[in-house]
Amino acid sequence: MPAKKLASLFASTVAKTSNSFQNASPRHDISIAKRSLNPVHVADSPTPPAGTPSKTSPGVSLQVLALLKKSSSTNTKEAVAPDKESAIEVASAISSILCGDHDKAMTAPHSSRDSTSGMPFKNILDFPWFSNGSQTCTTQLKKTLSRERKQKYIFKNVESRRFLELMKKCADKLGTESTLEFFEKLGRETGVKEYNSLIKICIDKAGCCSKEEDSLVYINKVHGLFLSMIEKGMPIEEESYGPLLNYMIDKKLMQGFQMFIELFKNEIPDCPRIGYYEMFFWIRVGDEKKIKELLDLVKVGNFEDKYPFIENYLLAFCRSGSDRKKDLLQFLEIIDMGKISSPKCIVSVFRSLGTLQLEDLAEKYFFELDTPGLWKEDISSFICEYVTSLPYLVVEDVISKFINTHQKLGIVASIASYEKLISFCCSSNKVCSALDIVDQMYKSGLCVPIEVLSPILHSCEHGGQLEMVHPIYLVMRQHNLKPTEDTLKRIICLYLKMKDFEGAYNVITDVQEMNEMPTTAMYNAIMAGYFREKNNHRALMVLKQMEHANLKPDSETYSYLIANCECEEDIVKYCEQMHHSEVEFTKYIYMALVNAYAKFGNFEMAKQIILNKEVPVNYLNEIKGVLMSALASNGQIHDALGIYAEIKRSGANIEPKAAICLIEHLQTDGELDRLLQLLEELKDSNSWFDGCSRVLLYCIQYNLTSTALELLKKLKEKDVSSANLIIPPMFNQIFKTPTNLKSGFELLQAVKELGLHPSRTCLDFLLSACVKAENSQMAWLVWSEYEIAGLAYNALTFIRMYQALLASKEFAAAKELVKRIPREDRHVQYLIDACETTYCNGS
Repeated sequence: MPAKKLASLFASTVAKTSNSFQNASPRHDISIAKRSLNPVHVADSPTPPAGTPSKTSPGVSLQVLALLKKSSSTNTKEAVAPDKESAIEVASAISSILCGDHDKAMTAPHSSRDSTSGMPFKNILDFPWFSNGSQTCTTQLKKTLSRERKQKYIFKNVESRRFLELMKKCADKLGTESTLEFFEKLGRETGVKEYNSLIKICIDKAGCCSKEEDSLVYINKVHGLFLSMIEKGMPIEEESYGPLLNYMIDKKLMQGFQMFIELFKNEIPDCPRIGYYEMFFWIRVGDEKKIKELLDLVKVGNFEDKYPFIENYLLAFCRSGSDRKKDLLQFLEIIDMGKISSPKCIVSVFRSLGTLQLEDLAEKYFFELDTPGLWKEDISSFICEYVTSLPYLVVEDVISKFINTHQKLGIVASIASYEKLISFCCSSNKVCSALDIVDQMYKSGLCVPIEVLSPILHSCEHGGQLEMVHPIYLVMRQHNLKPTEDTLKRIICLYLKMKDFEGAYNVITDVQEMNEMPTTAMYNAIMAGYFREKNNHRALMVLKQMEHANLKPDSETYSYLIANCECEEDIVKYCEQMHHSEVEFTKYIYMALVNAYAKFGNFEMAKQIILNKEVPVNYLNEIKGVLMSALASNGQIHDALGIYAEIKRSGANIEPKAAICLIEHLQTDGELDRLLQLLEELKDSNSWFDGCSRVLLYCIQYNLTSTALELLKKLKEKDVSSANLIIPPMFNQIFKTPTNLKSGFELLQAVKELGLHPSRTCLDFLLSACVKAENSQMAWLVWSEYEIAGLAYNALTFIRMYQALLASKEFAAAKELVKRIPREDRHVQYLIDACETTYCNGS
């Protein structure tokens, strides 16, 4: 539908509905708002006039959308979140989120004047939220209660992402005090979880402040929140005070820490857990007097009653590491390990003993605890914690130490401790050692669970040791481990990543021999493998094999089929099959539909998929991200940015893959601010490194050296190896854009000042750029950098410098330099001759 017609229809619908609010009963006003403010369904849109150009026939588009409507499992509503520019708009956002049917949010208009009773949102805190109508009979009472239930705002899960976002929006724009007032208007008491959310928000904001006086503003708000909790009689637990005290310990804020400690001690006297934070703070700041005072307190009176405090003080010393080794040893002398009630405390002790390499003391405690009624069942786990904490030991030595210690004590290692040891091996990328442990478990007579293979398979997949799938599968078969569906699918996927389709099919054959039934998920993995290899014929053969095995395709099957369709008619065919088979339309199906239509250039239909109101709202932003990537990849940057703005207006974050795709294709001059904004969207380290590298190259391309250096500095702070990896591509970009040669040399000096070390490749790119720019003066500067970096001149370096001199018409200097070039290799002589032919003809 043309944009103007759609806008007109939407405007008329809203106009009609606004009048309905005046006359509608309170019982129905919210449902009217939901129907009227939803995006216009495609089925309700006028049919385009004949002759309108289209990538596909109207029948195809409408047919698919009709199938989507029929097959949708739930009726969900798309939420359009507000702009973040004012408290009025925040109120609008809150209303749009909370007015939904439980977890479903209705679409809210952007106007700040809209409200359910004609009241402006700026007065939302003064709005009479619940009616006090009188009831004259049972029927009227039921109607009134039903109406009030619809008006009430209900939080089903206060720990959900939506609730946290809501709390953050309120705290950002209204402040903590107004936020509390607002939630008190919601018809339920503000509880501990709400306070904890606000406390965490304030602490996060304090942590982002560069100046201490700015952070104290937020700490003062936290103090007010705790006072409010105390006034209301709420319990102050570690979930509330722990994040605050950890923040103050990290920042070493002595006055603030003492103030809060006194507050918590008054409200929760004799709380041993407070003692942990107090002791650790004084250890952190090195106040020996305070440390001695706390230790003296536990020595006074009945020593037995002080063990809860002793455990927490002991935890603080263990966390302090080797710096407090002497204090830890003295503390261990006065306590009885058998009287410690916390397994967490004992684990910390043995980790510290391992880190400090106190073997004799560790063995002493192992024997003490190896007593019935104490920690006998957990000794094996404690041994594992100890041996894996020993420094300077290779994995094989750790395993040997684990086995020998068990033999010395005469105890059998537990399955739990073996699993910890396997995870330790996998974290060190030692898959062979992990498999040896599985063999050891089997020889010990233990009933080995199939779950022990999960970290091993994960390590193979992420560590690139794909070939290890053969011994893993062999161990599983030899020890008759009963596999789960997930284990078998992961094994099949590893075979497929090696392009060993025969091995993958052998797994399915073995499953049948074990009197187990292959699953659709196993065949789906093989189908996906064939599609990755662009072998569509074999992929479709897998579908036939599933039919012979009496297995029905599921949503995952159809998502692969739709994403790899060879024509639009196939899309309709698969949608019809899904509808007849009553297969659920998952988010992966919607993503596949968007990608499939985008592949055929039918972006109008791809957009209609998103506009369809049957798409569940919780899928919407991910599917929009797929459309945004497709638009950007096909040069439709303007439309992609429109989708991006729409996602941001909804208050959501875009998917990392979509953000990187947009960064990759947003490479025109003047887009730096937008690229930096997209970079902020990337939260996990891997995607941020990828996005940062792309923005860095953009800065080099457009001679934005200062910004490039700022990004490189941030990259170095996060990961030095990643910073070193991006430096050669940066100088390659200088070579591609030789007009930036001067900036390139300045960049070289700045990179060195950052403590990074440009490689020979970087200097080679810079010297080659001098050749393209015919700049011998800069070439001599680069030439000297080889010597400064301690890099010997090789034949290729000489030839590049020779080219630079010839290109700059410095024939005398070139003649002297060519004498120094080693000519043992005939290819070198060929390159010299080629340079002379290129630059000396006509001289």
